[in-house]
Amino acid sequence: VSHSMHTLLYLCISVERMEWPASSPDLNPIEHLWDQLRRAVRARVTNTTTLADLRQMLVEEWDAIPQQCVTRLVTSMRRRCQAVVAYVWFFHTLLRLLFVK
Repeated sequence: VSHSMHTLLYLCISVERMEWPASSPDLNPIEHLWDQLRRAVRARVTNTTTLADLRQMLVEEWDAIPQQCVTRLVTSMRRRCQAVVAYVWFFHTLLRLLFVK
């Protein structure tokens, strides 16, 4: 096994850390709001939509997102983080079973 593989295994098995991928839209509540905004605006856009119309639509649709939706996304962070931790725990356990003698 290469030196880098030993290092990787050491880090995976011995170092406690919380995985937080650099690009992790599922863990970023704003990404869900951007998606909701995109879908709402896309439903309104036509071939004759101007840039000024688009700006107005964005403002209107952003204002139309209920505070309850934002609150629900923020309060879901605990569950989302717990899911990541559980996944990492499972992955580390699997690595231990496969590679540690």
